[in-house]
Amino acid sequence: MILKPIEDEQLRGHLDSIAPDSLNIVILQRGNYRGAILNGTTMVNQMRANHELGIIETLLLGQAFLAAGLLSCNLKGQDRMGIALSCEGPARGFSVEVDASAAVRGYLHQVPIAVEGPVESYDLAPFIGPGVLSVTKHLQDAKQPFVGKIELEYGTPAQDLALYFTRSEQTPTAFNLSVQFDSGGRVVGAGGLMIQAFPGADREVSARLDAAVRHLTSLGRLFAAGESGEDVVTREFEEFEPIVVSNRSPRFSCHCSKQRFADFLAALPIDEIRDIRDNGPFPLRTTCHNCNTTYEFSREEVENAYDMAR
Repeated sequence: MILKPIEDEQLRGHLDSIAPDSLNIVILQRGNYRGAILNGTTMVNQMRANHELGIIETLLLGQAFLAAGLLSCNLKGQDRMGIALSCEGPARGFSVEVDASAAVRGYLHQVPIAVEGPVESYDLAPFIGPGVLSVTKHLQDAKQPFVGKIELEYGTPAQDLALYFTRSEQTPTAFNLSVQFDSGGRVVGAGGLMIQAFPGADREVSARLDAAVRHLTSLGRLFAAGESGEDVVTREFEEFEPIVVSNRSPRFSCHCSKQRFADFLAALPIDEIRDIRDNGPFPLRTTCHNCNTTYEFSREEVENAYDMAR
């Protein structure tokens, strides 16, 4: 993966002045609830730079990245989890993946997203429409991945993910996902919060927690002002006795490399490699969907792949 530079000097200065990205994993109400709060401002900006996204595209994929980062709190070892949304609206959907270290990668199914007229709000529902949300878990000790799906009901990642966990995994869950833009369209703050109830949790407490998550002051705005995730969860959820039990470092990261693409090239049918060798074009350009990194191969490198495949 090649990280593209964040070229806006004003934005770079802002990122240096606020709290660094972090994922704080918490327990609440004496262990009856688990949760996570994520400051992902730099992660979302790096994602935007690599994928070269506009505002609506950044909002949608940014929320997907934040959600995936939050869900990494339930992973360990070599576990991985994927979130995919396929829809009939102009956004078409997204695919993201996260591992236990909170490394997130992924892409939109449509860039740019078709926008008819000026955008009057940051409501994503009109761009999503009917569709399906799926969650795939690749657990280290499992023989097969676990896949769960629901039809979209809200058209917003936070609400539909909450619905998925409550309905498909019988785990009452609340999400809050926020990407804050300034007047120049810069992402100045991005964050997310997730709280899940353990079996036997008090319903009244669960309702209060759910309301607190949904009505929380914009996390993007709070992180843009320099607050940390620990500051926010300690203050805003004081009555629920939050305790931070561990921390991770969320980031935009992809394990692609030129060598991986060279291996894919060498694995093509021999006739296809011969056709590329003979007809080009050169340099041959291959692009990773998950991080938008482009790797170039010369005629000589394709010739080597042909020799390896024979």
